[in-house]
Amino acid sequence: MTTATTHKKKPVIKSKKPVKKWSAHVAATSNALDLQKGIFKMKDPGKIARSLKRSAEKSKRRKGTAYQSAMSMLNFYINRAGKHLGKSAKAPLEKAKAKLRALFGKDR
Repeated sequence: MTTATTHKKKPVIKSKKPVKKWSAHVAATSNALDLQKGIFKMKDPGKIARSLKRSAEKSKRRKGTAYQSAMSMLNFYINRAGKHLGKSAKAPLEKAKAKLRALFGKDR
């Protein structure tokens, strides 16, 4: 004999405290790279990669190499956008990774 159990959902309590989005804060206030406006909205992976490379090489405030900084910023954007980034927007960004590796001579 089996008994069916029902699970009651806990009521959602909405907080009046504003949600802190640390990634938005980092993207807005980070001064590691001076990025071209709208860089991650571009459709051409080559332009994205060249712009990131240019920004990373010009920066005097980065902690790692220019390659590390550029790839880091690209990965940060892709990871933070997460599920809100559609396939058509994510595809050029993923292709830009390969272009960036090639520009820095880091081909695998």
